[in-house]
Amino acid sequence: QVQLVESGGGLVQAGGSLRLSCAASGRTFSRNAMGWFRQAPGKEREFVASIAWSGGSISYGDSVKGRFTISRDNAKNTLYLQMNTLEPGDTAVYYCAANSNSWSSSVKSSADYWGQGTQVTVSS
Repeated sequence: QVQLVESGGGLVQAGGSLRLSCAASGRTFSRNAMGWFRQAPGKEREFVASIAWSGGSISYGDSVKGRFTISRDNAKNTLYLQMNTLEPGDTAVYYCAANSNSWSSSVKSSADYWGQGTQVTVSS
């Protein structure tokens, strides 16, 4: 069974940092694009960041550019999201996602596997 399990969420003050991890199991995603989305209460799901299978083709949503950094370790089948200078507007459930197509470069428009989400709350 394929699973994406996020961890690292929590409560942090504005200006602080958190590092999210997404551990994949059941299959390797070393040949697949992976990324992060988030959803705040009452809002639509929002694209956060994406990274190609190779570690290239990195893209970010406009609201997190310059503050968040996505990375991956294919040997560990794990995806990361370093979040710095957090703002109350970053409060949301953060979801890890993966594209099922091999050699894919992005999940922004094609995410086929999803994690259960991890809550990030930023207090002012």
